[in-house]
Amino acid sequence: MRTAIEKTIQMNKREKPRKTLWNKEAILSTILLVVTLFLWELLCRVGVFHPLILPAPSLVLVATGELITSSFFYLHLGVTLYETIAGFLIGGILAIILGIIVSANLTLYKVLNPFIVVFQAIPKIALAPIFVTWFGFGSTAKVVMAMTICFFPTFVNTVVGLKSVDEESRLLFQSMVARKRDIFLKLSLPTALPNIFAGLKSSLTFALIGAIVGEFVGANEGLGLLLDTFNFQLEIPKVYALIVILSLIGLVLYLIIEWLDRKLIFWGDHDKII
Repeated sequence: MRTAIEKTIQMNKREKPRKTLWNKEAILSTILLVVTLFLWELLCRVGVFHPLILPAPSLVLVATGELITSSFFYLHLGVTLYETIAGFLIGGILAIILGIIVSANLTLYKVLNPFIVVFQAIPKIALAPIFVTWFGFGSTAKVVMAMTICFFPTFVNTVVGLKSVDEESRLLFQSMVARKRDIFLKLSLPTALPNIFAGLKSSLTFALIGAIVGEFVGANEGLGLLLDTFNFQLEIPKVYALIVILSLIGLVLYLIIEWLDRKLIFWGDHDKII
């Protein structure tokens, strides 16, 4: 009996063109970035934008160098990374477990669905002051905020993935007297994994946003606190430098999940545009 993975591997065995490091799209993206930075620098140099509104890229680069060479920066960086990763792991694991339970029980799904929809509709940022009130100004409130904001993308994608299993394949497994555990491990889970990882990719970036928002509301340390402090002190180049650093952190975290996606779901078509 072939599993869903084996069937998919057979379908995707056609030869794919070998990728190069510098393909046409990468070259065009690099050119676009260079042109944008050049125009940005030029407009700032000729006085179109005031430095307090939009500092030149050169000033942002200098401010970035000052930040990454300072001793206090890495303390705040470590706190934000801890809050982000802890919130993501807790929220992601809970979302997958609850998604599996809900998708396996239609009655439970119908009972919980109204509450899930209502809670999902709540702007999660509005919960940050409540979490700070409950858990204080330490890291716990930010972890809970990150966990809450990253829970639903993974949960929804888990449920959708498990419910998208081909009914004919399920009936085939059942006709061969396959146990429920085998149907789940060899059919349902492999089918749902691409959806689950799509949710995890979104959840990880949302977790970073949740941690930063929590630090805005109330914190003793963290990159969000630094961002708020520099903005209050009108050190705008450092504000933009922190935005660049946060963007790079989000990119690195996303690429880690993308790498895991390609390694674990080796039978999937990762070049497909969704």
